[in-house]
Amino acid sequence: MIQPPQLRIPGPTPVPERVQRAMAAPMINHRGPEFRALLPELEAGLRWAFQTENDMLIFPASGTGGLESAVANVVSPGERVLAVTIGAFGDRFADLAEAFGAEVARLTLPWGEAADPEDLDALLGREADIATVLITHNETSTGVTNPLRSLAEVVKRHNRLLVVDGVSSIGSIDLPVDRWGVDVAITASQKGWMLPPGVTMLSVSKAAWERQAKARSPRFYFDWDRARKMQAKGMTFTTPAVSILFGLREALLMMREEGLPAIFQRHLRVAAAFRAAAGALGLRLLASSPEVASPTVTAVYFPDALTGEKSEAVFKTWREHGLVVGEGQGKLSGKIFRIGHLGAVYEPDVVATVEVLERGLEAHGHPVTRGAALSAARRALQSSEPSLVA
Repeated sequence: MIQPPQLRIPGPTPVPERVQRAMAAPMINHRGPEFRALLPELEAGLRWAFQTENDMLIFPASGTGGLESAVANVVSPGERVLAVTIGAFGDRFADLAEAFGAEVARLTLPWGEAADPEDLDALLGREADIATVLITHNETSTGVTNPLRSLAEVVKRHNRLLVVDGVSSIGSIDLPVDRWGVDVAITASQKGWMLPPGVTMLSVSKAAWERQAKARSPRFYFDWDRARKMQAKGMTFTTPAVSILFGLREALLMMREEGLPAIFQRHLRVAAAFRAAAGALGLRLLASSPEVASPTVTAVYFPDALTGEKSEAVFKTWREHGLVVGEGQGKLSGKIFRIGHLGAVYEPDVVATVEVLERGLEAHGHPVTRGAALSAARRALQSSEPSLVA
């Protein structure tokens, strides 16, 4: 039997067997009593995971669909919006707002760096007409996590609406939506939720609903008001991804069994292990410092001798040994590789991944001290628990 590869990309992520079995359940009527029983259970579970009492909305879409729903419902054409962007997905959020006619100001950081709350404070102090701030919590293109708690404090102090792309963070990195005052928080099924792509989930605060009632952007498929009214009746406006929602019920059960604090700490330990392994291999992280390095994806520079077209051969060797990691995006193509470690990723997965990383680099001439990376990773896994990213 052919074994599936180790999928270590930032998404889609591995789907546990329990979740696969749950998704294999017989189909049901999405307008019938079975679905009306399922939907409130999912909403309650998502509120628990988002750490919020806000309304939860569920759409059949990718994470970008969730971001578009946010823009369509809270941003009006001609409105001033600030996008805090530290990579490709921050840029996408800004581009999306511009596509809906917003006048977008950008607080742009070099790739590998996180946003500075003081810079955000100064910008919002100068730009009084900015109504909405868009922030990517965890940037998968660079392996950097923004200091969202501090950034959110600044946004709330200036009394602006805060919309957060939590696609690759919620459920894996601590993001207490209510405590941090996040008005709209968006995630997607194929990340830390251990599911296939196809569902986006978002929380909406009272302030966001008030803005939604006044916003003038066109919307239909992603109309929050229509979605909320239908969910109150135990159904969704459009046909839901029923099988993925079966899986979500099981995934939420698995998450409750582990507990949110344990989930967050596991991701921090695994991330620390991959960073330690990269250092032992003589490789440099894209993240400007360990303090901003992501708990869910580690971006690593190839050695100079293996960049460009030569990196393609390394990716090929890793695939031949059963490991699939992410490539660099945009201007980082051919310069970095990205290790996804969110969702169902545990200590044995780190060991298996590091072994193949080492083997592939050595096969292409990179000097390797055999076993050093694995020893470094194991020491990191056994060390005291790292602090939570703020």
